[in-house]
Amino acid sequence: MEANHDSLEQLMESLIKMVGKANQKVDGLQRRVIQLETFIMEEKERGTIRIYPEQPQETASSTPHIS
Repeated sequence: MEANHDSLEQLMESLIKMVGKANQKVDGLQRRVIQLETFIMEEKERGTIRIYPEQPQETASSTPHIS
């Protein structure tokens, strides 16, 4: 019973560490996204970047086929 309790405790510690590392990675990614969004908005205000709306890509069936 004691060994089972110890292994469960070790498992919980491992999971907590894994979640902590995952949260750190998410925080880092969120910071990068904010930096990129800020950069894009600043460049857009300066007029050095243009944001185009997404357009559907043409498929092979929509383009005329020349034989």
